[in-house]
Amino acid sequence: MTDHIAKLKAHGKRKDYFVGIDSDGCAFDSMEIKHKECFIPNIINSWGLQPVSRFARDAAEFVNLYSQWRGINRFPALTMVFDLLTAWPDVIERGYEAPQVDSLRQWIETETRLGNPALEAKVAETKDPVLTQALEWSLAVNETVAKIVRNVPPFPHVRENLEKLQDIADVMVISATPGEALEREWLEHDIAKYVGMICGQEMGNKKEHLEHGACGKYDLDKIIMIGDAPGDMKAARANGVLFYPINPGDEAVSWKRFHDEAMDKFVNGTYKGQYEDQVVEEFMAYLPSTPPWKK
Repeated sequence: MTDHIAKLKAHGKRKDYFVGIDSDGCAFDSMEIKHKECFIPNIINSWGLQPVSRFARDAAEFVNLYSQWRGINRFPALTMVFDLLTAWPDVIERGYEAPQVDSLRQWIETETRLGNPALEAKVAETKDPVLTQALEWSLAVNETVAKIVRNVPPFPHVRENLEKLQDIADVMVISATPGEALEREWLEHDIAKYVGMICGQEMGNKKEHLEHGACGKYDLDKIIMIGDAPGDMKAARANGVLFYPINPGDEAVSWKRFHDEAMDKFVNGTYKGQYEDQVVEEFMAYLPSTPPWKK
């Protein structure tokens, strides 16, 4: 058994209910600043996208913020940006060709812990230039995030929800963000004390977080994942557990609804079914699959 799975399995049950909460864009209003000020400038700089920078910016914002891929891991998101640029007529007209990153794509397909530690190990093993470039980019992103992203508070009503959940459920942070950044942000705003464990990308993917951290310890209908992205819902569905969406752009309203309404339905067993279907349908309407420039 790998270390991260063992750590998740060792997470103890204290309450009858379990709540997993995503961090960036869900608990914290940090998605916009992280992508627009940290990720995207480093994508343009590290991968030579200066000749098509405005298209690269639009593509990266669509993938990471304004589409059904919102919230996916940084490495597959990066290759999706390249793919969008390759197929964009305005980019093609400029004679620009996106980077060829076959070895990065292969690593993404075969690695379950898509984070810097796993990539560092692969770079040390292979000395592959594309993987080396990807690692340098990812480290530059983290450095920029540490320098720029500060004093970004949780969304309104997050703290009240965490306080209410203390008597009801075991709470775990389930995120694709590096663990160091998660620890810093949750401690900075004094809400780490409300969660039993903070799981970032080094602890596996979100499906694994739920599978090994919750499933088998709690009844499936007493496990709920709260997230702002379809990937959060996919992780919940893969484990047969409930999902509550935080609607992008209406986060405060979503958190208030969970506090005032959905949490009680979760506890009294009336969340699953019509109510869950209704909030999920509403959520998916926020996130298109077709870029605006293709319409």
